[in-house]
Amino acid sequence: MSNFLTDNPALYEQQFPDPEHKAARFVHDLITRFGGGRRVLDVGCGTGRDAGHLASLGYTVTGLDAAQSMLDYAAERHPTVEFVRADMRAFDLGRTVDVITCLDSALLYCHTDADLDAFLARCRLHLAPGGLLIAEMRNGAFFLGNTELLDEVRTRTVTWDGVPYTSRTRLWIDHAAQLLRRSRVWEWPSCPAPLAQTSAWRLLFPLELRRVLDQAGFDVLALFDEPGPRTDRPWAPDAHLSEALSGDRLHLVARLRPDLEGP
Repeated sequence: MSNFLTDNPALYEQQFPDPEHKAARFVHDLITRFGGGRRVLDVGCGTGRDAGHLASLGYTVTGLDAAQSMLDYAAERHPTVEFVRADMRAFDLGRTVDVITCLDSALLYCHTDADLDAFLARCRLHLAPGGLLIAEMRNGAFFLGNTELLDEVRTRTVTWDGVPYTSRTRLWIDHAAQLLRRSRVWEWPSCPAPLAQTSAWRLLFPLELRRVLDQAGFDVLALFDEPGPRTDRPWAPDAHLSEALSGDRLHLVARLRPDLEGP
């Protein structure tokens, strides 16, 4: 099944606006703080909004996504960025970069251990010695006894091209598969029937993520829940990184061990 928001990138940006480029500025600040370089690969780049802003800051950016509709939209709006269609578990650019970013829970589309291993192997192949992996995602630990985001239906209406689009979203945990599942039902005035779609993210716990990265040849430099581009506590370049790791979001900075680059 195609994804309604992926098929309509302009609506995606209406549904999830970031007019201040908080996510891209967050990446820039972390690269500066942890001494990354200027060549960036944005995995799961979507509409190219973050990649485009990073390019405006002087980075050489490649955006990678599996959805051609998103890439077409991105390429039209951010001509200084190279966009590539590929699976995050199997991409091969034929060159290295200094930083790989994986924002807005894109990492969690790796639903199985084999998916995670394959993605991290691709990162290892494409990062220059000592390169950085920066990721931002849902935090599995948040859901230990915390149900505030679960089961309850959340309704939201956004207007795109003068048409109101209403979505009703519900999250629940598939414990056996360790997935956070989502159902979203869309309606708009000319819609003949409600459009129901489902998706899921892998739930990773902080210690589990550390172990997976260590086995893949990465040293974790920072693992924190706040602040971040999608948290209540605003991000600032000199922010103290909270390692309580109980928040909804988990933020990661890891460095590839210099002697372990390659597949």
